Amino acid sequence: MIDAASTLVDVAFAVCDALAGAGVTAVMSGGSAATFYAPDACQSDDVDFIITFGGGPAAVDALERLGYLRRGDYYEHPTSRFPLEFPSGPLMVGEDLIGAWATERRGSQVLHVLTATDSCRDRLAQFLFWNDFSALEQALAICRAQRAHVDLELVRAWCIRERQPEKHGLFVERLRRMGLT
Repeated sequence: MIDAASTLVDVAFAVCDALAGAGVTAVMSGGSAATFYAPDACQSDDVDFIITFGGGPAAVDALERLGYLRRGDYYEHPTSRFPLEFPSGPLMVGEDLIGAWATERRGSQVLHVLTATDSCRDRLAQFLFWNDFSALEQALAICRAQRAHVDLELVRAWCIRERQPEKHGLFVERLRRMGLT
């Protein structure tokens, strides 16, 4: 049940699980995935899901059973402070199509979420392409919180493919100052 006391992660598990029960695969992404991986440093105000399979009336019915109603581009809940957003897919980070993600379980509930590496790249993309320094801080926070789960070589190769070696250099310098390289 979603209510005023539900955290972003509570909402994410409930929504993803309800969608999965309706045959819809939705993957949490964006700032909400960053919050999942680095809750002490990142706080998203909404929950973003990319639908990778299914959708349509079954998804809407599942959301309505949880109490969510569509309001423009978002779904809002009468008691939760976390609206839902479903950006159009496909699930990508920069030019890379994402075909695999993490699947977390909490009791009987399921949550599909970008991997820690892809969440780092997703936040880093905001910095690479839009000079969003707060997103750089989020990428660094994910690296700090998920040190063993972020593939920094994959991040480096991706930054090169995205033609952003200078900004990758700044990212690495910040990691070095944090003692993470």
